[in-house]
Amino acid sequence: MPGLLLGDAFPNFEAETTVGHIKFHDFLGDAWGILFSHPRDYTPVCTTELGRAARLCSEFTKRGVKMIALSIDSLESHHGWSKDILAYNSVESGSCSLPFPIIADSKRELAVSLGMLDPDERDKDGMPLTARCVFVIGPDKRLKLSLLYPATTGRNFDEILRVVESLQLTAGRRVATPVDWQPGDNVMVPPSMSEEEAASLFPSGVFTKDLPSGKKYLRYTPQP
Repeated sequence: MPGLLLGDAFPNFEAETTVGHIKFHDFLGDAWGILFSHPRDYTPVCTTELGRAARLCSEFTKRGVKMIALSIDSLESHHGWSKDILAYNSVESGSCSLPFPIIADSKRELAVSLGMLDPDERDKDGMPLTARCVFVIGPDKRLKLSLLYPATTGRNFDEILRVVESLQLTAGRRVATPVDWQPGDNVMVPPSMSEEEAASLFPSGVFTKDLPSGKKYLRYTPQP
């Protein structure tokens, strides 16, 4: 099945959305982007996901990220479903608007071209459901991260926000983020960097965790 690899140029597709016709690269402009897909409109897990995404959208916006969803139904269906999502959110958080567009992909052309189909889950007509994909696209229009969940498993949008913060930090600084990293935590100095260069780049200091092997590869520094 066609798909994308990290570092690939993300296709500049055209699509009809709940806010009108878009050309994807023009929609993103100079921003980061998140494209996330859904198996179908009016499905329970998707409704909770879109509700959570809507509640977090302002946090993504603060970080220069534009969000856009995809579901394999019509615009008419999307507009109707959006009302349910807003009603769900009114109970959860008082939100009164859906702050990102939803792409209509009723022929599954975009889902197929981006490798979004889940071969193990099928709809009532026997067609493969669209998997729960997450694509994070950088300002250079290249794929920076890809997450692929089965249609049956809902995503954690707080984790997606955390990942975006790591991607943005490491894009601008020569550091890596360790397991369970949160913004403000210590970051790691890459093994390829010499002690002298690390001392020059990180004036707050570099400290190394002692290990039985004696190798000094776990090097940390305060987040720059």
